[in-house]
Amino acid sequence: MIEYIMVSGILMTLLVVMLLLVNSMFMETPADTLTYVAFTDIGNGVSTRIVDVYALAPSDGSITTNFDIPEDVAGKDYFVLIGQGDNPIDQDVEISRDFIDIHVSLAGIGASRGVAGNTTGRGLNRISYNSGGFS
Repeated sequence: MIEYIMVSGILMTLLVVMLLLVNSMFMETPADTLTYVAFTDIGNGVSTRIVDVYALAPSDGSITTNFDIPEDVAGKDYFVLIGQGDNPIDQDVEISRDFIDIHVSLAGIGASRGVAGNTTGRGLNRISYNSGGFS
């Protein structure tokens, strides 16, 4: 009887330890992989929209476009920073949340036009261009 209780106790302890490890191993790792891929897709989409506005930008005047990106990725919010790097020529789109941080290039337009801004996934987002600049 004592042998049965000891073996059962050891097995229950191992089961509890295994249940604690399963969360990080089978749930958080795939969510982080999904987040990385989704952030890369979002960064490419935002970069493409900025380059499209740059291609259509008038020499004298302004243009504004609205676009939508996913509100959340894997059930959590995220932030998008545009052109916030140290070097203004090598501007990029940075998508971040917690410890995940993705940088996507702006396809080389940073050398000719300054791009700056930030947003989140919530609501409708806007890209604006004004030939006179914004103050």
